[in-house]
This record gives sequence, C-alpha cells and structure tokens, in this order.
Amino acid sequence: MYAYDELDRTLLNERVSEFRDQVKRRLSGELTEDEFKMLRLQNGVYLQLHAYMFRVAIPYGTLSSKQLRALAHVARRYDRGYGHFTTRQNIQYNWIKLSELPDALADLAEVGIHAMQTSGNNTRNVTSDQWAGVAPGEVDDPRIWSELLRQYTTLHPEFSFLPRKFKIAITASAHDRAAIKIHDIGLKLYKNEDGELGFEVLVGGGLGRTPFIAKTIKQFVHRRDILSYVEAIMRVYNQYGRRDNIYKARIKILVHELGIEKFAREVEEEWQYLRDGALVVEDSAIEDIRARFAYPKYEKLPHMPDELKQAAHDPLFERWRRNSVFTHKAQGYSIVTISLKPVGAPPGDATAEQMDALADLADKYSFGEIRVGHEQNLALPHVAKRDLPALWKALDKIGLATPNVNLVSDIIACPGLDYCSLANARSIPIAQELTRRFANHDTANLIGRLHINISGCINACGHHHVGHIGILGVEKNGEEFYQITIGGRADEQAQMGTLIGPAVPYAEVADVVEDIVEAYLALRDSKEELFIDTVKRLGVEPFKERVYATR
Repeated sequence: MYAYDELDRTLLNERVSEFRDQVKRRLSGELTEDEFKMLRLQNGVYLQLHAYMFRVAIPYGTLSSKQLRALAHVARRYDRGYGHFTTRQNIQYNWIKLSELPDALADLAEVGIHAMQTSGNNTRNVTSDQWAGVAPGEVDDPRIWSELLRQYTTLHPEFSFLPRKFKIAITASAHDRAAIKIHDIGLKLYKNEDGELGFEVLVGGGLGRTPFIAKTIKQFVHRRDILSYVEAIMRVYNQYGRRDNIYKARIKILVHELGIEKFAREVEEEWQYLRDGALVVEDSAIEDIRARFAYPKYEKLPHMPDELKQAAHDPLFERWRRNSVFTHKAQGYSIVTISLKPVGAPPGDATAEQMDALADLADKYSFGEIRVGHEQNLALPHVAKRDLPALWKALDKIGLATPNVNLVSDIIACPGLDYCSLANARSIPIAQELTRRFANHDTANLIGRLHINISGCINACGHHHVGHIGILGVEKNGEEFYQITIGGRADEQAQMGTLIGPAVPYAEVADVVEDIVEAYLALRDSKEELFIDTVKRLGVEPFKERVYATR
C-alpha cells in the first residue's frame, strides 16, 4: 500500500474545498451547466440518464481495508447502498446528489481517495495488473512505476486539456492482466539482454467507435527515461491531436493517420529535448516511492498445510479453490479472486455491507489489502493457504464465493441504457440472463475459460471488441438489437473479435450465445482446447452457420 504524505493530503483537501465552492455556485445558478461541466468532469462527476454519476479513482487497483470501508460509507450515506466497480479499476456511484458530492469527496479525502481526472480530457487513472507485486515472475512491482506516472501526470497543466481522454496501463508479467494493448499508452516492464530494467512502449490502442490494438513505438526505454519519453508522446499528441472532431480526437486516430513510423519519428525528435533534463528518473526517486509502499511480512509457511488437505474433501470448496485461487510468489500464500458476478446480479456491483465485510476479511486474511481488476472483480492478494477454507466460508456468507472466475458467467458489462445517457441498448439484463443460462457450474467448467463482454453502445465501456464473445447493443427503428463478435482477446495476444453476422433482437441474444457455445463444444478438438483457440483454428464461419441456420 502506498502511504500519502502531507503534500498529498493538502492537495486533496484543497481540491475538495475548491469543488465545494464550484458546486455552491452551480446550485445558486451563478454557473450554468455548460460552465460547470468541465469543472465537474475533472472531479469525476458525470450527468447520466437519471442522476449525476460519481466516479472515484482507485490508482492501479490497490485499496486498503480502511479505504474500502470509506467507499462503503459513501455508498450507504450518499447513494443507494452499492457501488459499481469498472474496467478502469475505479468505482462508480449512480444516484448521488450534487449537493452532497463535496461532503462525499471530503469523507474520501480523509483516507487518501479522490476523484481527480477520472473523467474529462486529461490523463485518467493509471491502471495496472491487479496481481502486481505478488505475481510469480514479475521483474518489478509495476505499481511503483504507476505511482510515479500518477504523481507526474495528475494536474499537469499541459495534460489537463488534451484533445481527448488519455489512458495509461502498466504490466510487469509475461501474461498481460492489465490489457495494455487497448490503451493510449501501454507499458511492459522487463529486463533487456544486459539486465537493465526498462519498458516496451506501445501507443495508439483503444476501443470505441474506431478500435485499434496498440503498436510498439519503442522496444526498450530505460527506466530512467520513462517520464521524459511518456512526456514526449503526450507533447506530440497535444500538438497534433484533432480538437475539431471528437470522433477523431484520440491518439489512436493520430497514430493511424500518421503511421507508426512517422509518429515514432515525431516522438523521437521531441524526446531529444527532454531525455537528459529534469525528467531523468533517479534511482533515489524510485526508492523513495518504493519505501512508501508497505509490503507484508510473510511467514515461512508449508506449501500444503493440513487445513487445506482436510478441506480438499469438500467438493464445493474444491470447486471454488480451483476456480478462484491462484499462485502467489511467496510459498504458502495464494491470490484469491473474488467474483462480483453472482447469478442474476449486475456485473461489478458490490453492496455497502459486502464492502464492509470484505474489508474485515482483508484485515483478517490479507494484511488489510484489496485489489480491483479490470475484469470488474476484486482480489485478496496475500492469503495464507491455511486460511483458504475459513475465507471461503466467510465469503459464501456474504454472497461473494461464486466459483465462476474466468468462466462463461464471469461477464464484463457496462451499465448500459439502465443508467447511461449515451447508451443505445441495455447491458445489465443481458448479462443477468446469461448468468442464469449458465448457472450450472458443471456446465461452466465443461465449457472452460470463456469471456463475454457486453457494451450498450459504440463507446465500448464493456470492452466488447476484445471479448471472446462480444455483444454490442445498437438501436434499429427504436428497438434494441445486438451485434455479436467472436475471437477477441485483451491479453498479450490482444486482437479484435470478428462480427459473425447481422444484429439480433434483444430477446434472441441469450439463445445466440448458447448456440455459439454449443457449436464450440461440438467443434473443439479436445476438452483442453479453449474457445478462443477453436475460433482461431476454424474461423467464424462454423459458428455463423450454427447461429443463423434457423434464423
């Protein structure tokens, strides 16, 4: 956990005071909604379909138990008793009153949480691997470098009024859990042949109306140069990015139109003015940030404790363990992913009571630490294996032991037309119906790893382009229809899914997904072949034939 210092706390309190005055002027009529819009956006406040929506930053997805309790408090005191965890490792509240927003911000500031730059045309919350610091094989903790970038870009005057929103993600593992290839800048931390720590830098990724996979702009940037190189990219974007057309304003369009080679030359030229100057990252600066992270003092524990051996005889526990428990870098410990996708519930939602209870469990079993993943699930990153049976029972009591992580009902979905003023169609009811269709755990395990992503409009907040099965809501003559893609993925082999055919009406979406899954079970060459690999091997035609044969 990163510990805020007095400077951090002063900044948060001053921002709360500033926003309190802005809200007061808006409520009195001194500011119009148009005048207020930019001010509220830079404090994480959207005007949605029914009310203001409040988005709170969770930098690189790391929370303390105290912070999670504060999020629960905001849900209970200022909203309707729940929060929605997003693909950006943030949390959103959908029913908050504008008059109470400054008080909510003040309560969060007390525990080092803010909403700065969670919206607007600036650098957004820097995201990372939810297993950062505990995943086996990492070359370094990517949260250290995420924090460096967070500090540098927050309220940076040149990057507070960009052509469009800007998102950065960092990973340090061979397997990419941070989806860096669908970000404006993706950073992969690794060591070169000389053993030097640095970054592969990718640019121009993003989904939405015009989706692109990021391209490598520089294979290796030394760790000392990462700030200057990122600034060079941002300067080029700030200079050449389109401000006259919102649909062409993202850096992905600039990279596409210039070409990666020309864009790289522009960045390299700009970098020459920066690389040996004030932005050189000294080792002492990184060690200062590292020292602010409190790392657990792990015990020396057995690989297979007696408690785990005894619990292995319970088939329900074993189903959950196989599905939700992952390898930790320290012997005797595990990473536990907590599904926020129970049958029939909106994906990513957690009640205030669940957040409070989970904070207590984090204190008891995970050194007081919780993580948020871009898949809209949570994780306890430091659980002793001996405690897994007790943790499972405790999670089950609060409805957080659904054993569906990475399975067909572990669905990513945006709020859709139920909340969002931009949406064309509903997302949540589709997800709820699919979780009911695939509620049988034996069937889900037979299907194996399969990611369904749902977006209620072309803005792609549900990341439908990179779902193994992607579902996009569109509007046709006032009715909800849905386009279906298959074969997308967001990991180190990221690619866009392929459209299988014409859009289908709302009532048929779940049937179409069932047809696709049944086709996969019939077509895979073994039980070990994953859905994404079957699609890669055969293409979309066999699935298209199955889906549209009787339609």
